[in-house]
Amino acid sequence: MLPDLDPVVVHHVVNTLGWRDLRPLQRAAVEPVRGGQDALLLAPTAGGKTEAVMFPLLSRMAEHQWTGTSVLYLAPLKALLNNLQPRLEQYAGWLGRRVARWHGDVGASQRRAVLFERPDVLLTTPESLEAMLVSVNVDHRQFFAGLHAVVVDEVHAFAGDDRGWHLLAVLERLTRVAGRPLQRIGLSATVGNPNELLAWLQGAGGGNRPARVVAPDVAQTVGRPPPGEIELDYVGSLVNAAAVIARLHQGEKRLVFCESRQTVEELGQLLRAQGVTTFLSHASLSVDERHRAEQAFTESRDCVIVSTSTLELGIDVGDLDRVIQIDSPATVASFLQRLGRTGRRPGSSRNCLFLTTGGQPLVQVAALLLLWSRGWVEPVTAPPEPRHIVAQQLLALCLQEHRIGDETWAHAWNGFGPFGETARPIVRHLVEHGYLEQDDGMLFIGPAAEARFGRRHFMEMTAVFTGPPEFTVLLGRSELGRIDPSLLTEEVQGERRLLLGGRSWRVTYIDWRRRRCFVEPTDGGGRARWSGTGWAYRGYQLSQGMREVLLGTDPPVALTRRALTRLGQEREDKLHLVHPGGTVILREDNGDLRWWTWAGFRANATLTATLGEVVDPVERFDGNSIRLRENVTPASWRTLTADAATRLCLPEINGKALDGLKFGAALPRRMATATLAARLADLDAAALVLNEPARFVIV
Repeated sequence: MLPDLDPVVVHHVVNTLGWRDLRPLQRAAVEPVRGGQDALLLAPTAGGKTEAVMFPLLSRMAEHQWTGTSVLYLAPLKALLNNLQPRLEQYAGWLGRRVARWHGDVGASQRRAVLFERPDVLLTTPESLEAMLVSVNVDHRQFFAGLHAVVVDEVHAFAGDDRGWHLLAVLERLTRVAGRPLQRIGLSATVGNPNELLAWLQGAGGGNRPARVVAPDVAQTVGRPPPGEIELDYVGSLVNAAAVIARLHQGEKRLVFCESRQTVEELGQLLRAQGVTTFLSHASLSVDERHRAEQAFTESRDCVIVSTSTLELGIDVGDLDRVIQIDSPATVASFLQRLGRTGRRPGSSRNCLFLTTGGQPLVQVAALLLLWSRGWVEPVTAPPEPRHIVAQQLLALCLQEHRIGDETWAHAWNGFGPFGETARPIVRHLVEHGYLEQDDGMLFIGPAAEARFGRRHFMEMTAVFTGPPEFTVLLGRSELGRIDPSLLTEEVQGERRLLLGGRSWRVTYIDWRRRRCFVEPTDGGGRARWSGTGWAYRGYQLSQGMREVLLGTDPPVALTRRALTRLGQEREDKLHLVHPGGTVILREDNGDLRWWTWAGFRANATLTATLGEVVDPVERFDGNSIRLRENVTPASWRTLTADAATRLCLPEINGKALDGLKFGAALPRRMATATLAARLADLDAAALVLNEPARFVIV
C-alpha cells in the first residue's frame, strides 16, 4: 500500500507510472516532507530523490491549496534543470499545476510569461534567483508572496564552495521577502557528514525548525562500499587509453570521465581517429553543442561520450552500459556519483573501469579505491571566512532594496552567521572606498560598485566566481565554445589550429575587441588548452591512502596484470619515501633535504608556514613533501619542532592569488588575505603529522 500521498498522486503513480510501490527513500520521505520539516534526502545516483521530494510536496501543495509560485527547485547546473523539467511538468500536471524554468538560457518572452503566469514550481539556479531579486523588471515581493518550500538538488555540490554561502544568503533574503520561514529540502548523493550538511542547509533557522536526514538506502551500506564491478588498469598514455576503449565493449554505450577539458578534447579526437562514434561534453563547449552531443548519445547504442564532471550530476543520458574513468577523480564522493550512472537497468550491475596513464595516477586511484572499499566518503564542509561573499551580498541587497538602513542591514539575513554584526568592518570599508554611499542613515550603491560591477545591469554581481578570460569560437554564426586566449597569442609556424568539440579548426579571423575568433574545419593538428585544469589540492586522507598503497596494501578490486606490474614498480621506486611508523626526512641524490609527509597540499602549506626555521625559503612544498633547509639535523629538528603543534600558522598568500577572489577588491586587503589563508590551511592534518615521529634517512 502506498504511503499518505494525495489520492490523485497515488492514482497516477500506480496507473500512469505503473509503479506497484515506492522505493524505501520515497516511502521514508513522505511523512517529514509532507509534514513541513526541513530534510536532507540521501540516495545514490538514480535513487529516486526527485520523486521522493516532489510527490509529498505536490500533496502538501494540494492539501493547503497553495497559490502562485509556492515551490522553488534549485540546482547547480542549468542543464540539470532543463533535463528535469519534462518529468516535473508531468508530475505537477496530475494536479493541474504548472512548472517553468528561469535561468540564463531562457529567453525574454519566456520570462515575461513566467512573471505573468506565476508557475507553481519554478526551476532556477541561485544566481538567477538573485538576479530576480535585484531586477527592476521583477516585483519580487509579489512574485514570491506565496512561496513555502525550497528544494536544493545536488546540495553537496553547493556546500563545498562559495556558491553554498551565496545560496544560503540569498535564501535568507528570500525568507524576508516571503514573510515566512521556508521549508528547505536538500537532495544529495552519499556524504560523510549528513547531519552537519542538513544543519548547514537550515541556515539561520538551524535548531529552531524540525529537521530530518532521510537515508534508508544509505543506512544499509554504512561502513562498506556499494556493490559494483570495479577494475583498475594501467595503460601508460592517453593514446593507449583510446585504443583500449575502442577495443573493449564494442556495441555498448560508454561514458568516459576525464579530469580536464583538454583531456576530453584530446581523447575525443583519438577515439574518432579509431572509428569510434564519439560525443563530447564539457563546460567550454557551447550549450547547443553539448545538448546535441547529449541528445545524440541518448539515442545511440554503440558509442562513447567523453565528459568532465558536467555529466557527473543527475543529468539523464539514458541507460549506460559502462563507465570508464581516465586517471583519478578528485574525491570518493565524485567516484560514487560516476559509478551510480551505471546499473540502472534490471539485471545490470554498477561498474567502472579505471585506465591510468602514469605511475602517480595509478597509486592515486588505488588509494581512492582503498578509501571507497572501507565505506569512507569525504565530509562536505563550507569554506571558512566568506568575507568576499558578505561584501557581494551587501551590494546585492542595496540593489534589491535600493536603500538599506545603516544600522538595520543585518536583519536581511536573519542573524545568519557571517552576514550579521561581525560584518560591520566590511560595511565600513565599502563606504570608505565608494562601493556604498551613506546619507541620512541609509546606504545605497556607490560609484565604485557601479564602475566595477555595473555592466549589463549589474549581472556580474550575481556570480560569485571570477572565470578566466576566454575567447568565443564561431563557425559562421554558430558558437562552438570557448578557448583559452593563450592559444591565440602564442607563436606558431603556419596556420593557427584549435581543437574543440573533438575536431580540429583553422583560425580565419580574430576579433580582439569582442574576444571572438572565427574558424573553419581542417584535418588534424588542432590544440586544446584551458587555464585552471587539473586539481592540486589533494587532501590528507587520500594522500595517506597513497602512502598505505606504497607500503603494500592493494584495494579489493580487480587489478589487471599491467596494473599489478606497474604498482610493484612504483613501490620499489618509492619504498624509501614511506614508513609505517611515521614520516621520512630524506637526503636525496641531488643534495636536497625533503620531508615526505604524505599529508596533502593544505596540510603541507600549513606546516611550511609554521616551520619557517626549518623549511627551505625558496622551493617549498607539494602535496607529498616539503623541502627543508640543507643544514637541518636530527637534533635541530627535534628542538625547532618540539612545540610546533601548539603554534600552527595559516599559510602565506601570494598577492596574485587575490585576483581570483572576485569580490576581494571590495574587502580590506588584510581581510581578503586572511580569507584565502584560512581556506588554504588544514590545521588538524598538520597537527596529526607533527605528532608522528620523523625518521631521518641521510646518506
